[in-house]
Amino acid sequence: MEILDKILEIEKFDEDFVETLKEPEKVIKVLIKVKDCNGKIKKFVGWRVIHNTLLGPGKGGIRFYPDVSEEEVTNLAFWMTIKNSLFDLPFGGAKGGIKVNPKDLSKFELEQLARNYIREIYEYVGIDKDIPAPDVYTDEKIMAIMLDEYEKISRKKEFGMITGKPLVFLGNPIRKVATSLGGFYVLKEAVKKFNVGRTVAIQGFGNAGQNIAKILYENGFKVIAVSDSKGGIYDPNGLNINEVIEVKEKTGSVVNYDARKISNEELLELDVDILIPAAIENVITEKNVDKIKAKMILELANGPINEKADEALSERKVIVIPDVLANAGGVVVSYFEWVQGRTGEYWDEEKSKKSLEEKMTSVFKKVLKLSEKGITLREASYLIALKRLEEAYKL
Repeated sequence: MEILDKILEIEKFDEDFVETLKEPEKVIKVLIKVKDCNGKIKKFVGWRVIHNTLLGPGKGGIRFYPDVSEEEVTNLAFWMTIKNSLFDLPFGGAKGGIKVNPKDLSKFELEQLARNYIREIYEYVGIDKDIPAPDVYTDEKIMAIMLDEYEKISRKKEFGMITGKPLVFLGNPIRKVATSLGGFYVLKEAVKKFNVGRTVAIQGFGNAGQNIAKILYENGFKVIAVSDSKGGIYDPNGLNINEVIEVKEKTGSVVNYDARKISNEELLELDVDILIPAAIENVITEKNVDKIKAKMILELANGPINEKADEALSERKVIVIPDVLANAGGVVVSYFEWVQGRTGEYWDEEKSKKSLEEKMTSVFKKVLKLSEKGITLREASYLIALKRLEEAYKL
């Protein structure tokens, strides 16, 4: 949350209001027990952090990841508070996580984990309390299981208590690609505004990275490098992303595609117009920032650039489209899905895409206009979000 101190140097905010943002409203830590097929008990630690509910019920994903920690979940919940405020959504910020490698669990164990987590946090979540969603290593099937467990306990149907669900449970048709699609809408406007070229490198080939690679490829951008946890591939003439996805699905990694092999670190340092970190936090730091050659960085991951690196990039006039703006497509479409859950109305793909593009474009233009006063896009995003939150606090 160091960004708060930086923003306070630009503009003053009510001191009591600022103090309310420095600590989360609720930190729920739970012990989750899972029984394997042999009857042996496995134990996992999980969290649900509700950072702030000034603007509405909590909203944020649940990740199943071996490196999850309370600090990480708290920081992510803070970013959700900012993101939801920036996009004028009627939500506060929240986040959840379980410290687990889901690849080590059977389907039976994974289902138990999802159900038992909901049992532990049941009293804190719901359509008007806190609305979870998918995140790292969770998907629509996990959301369906969590919804089912919640409804068993509450003895009522409540489709709006969770988002990122299958379509049959009033899910939204573009939720799986929403983060990437939203990032593309913002990037399209930024490329036009700053007259940046169209060569791209993408670090991370999970849901977000894979989808934005496909979208960019289909829209005439030249994606010359992609990577996943096992390494990366590079072709200066451009990769055939459809073929790369096919190789990834068949073999489990992009490194098996017929192209020059590079490391994740090398990918970040390629001479490209646009760099998209779409994997994990803190991949660009003071240690490698001097080697970054991209003219524009789209933060599709949460927190891929640390504070010192961000300052260095700003001094070099590298355009950074911050995570709270770039990757908000997921929560915007989650809002659409939440509305569906409340009203029982289905949104089709055309309506969803049109509404998402309008929202992403309008917020980008608002942030861009404020940044023209001599501040970065990140600082402008936070200023807009904090002003809305402060107004709610004072009222």
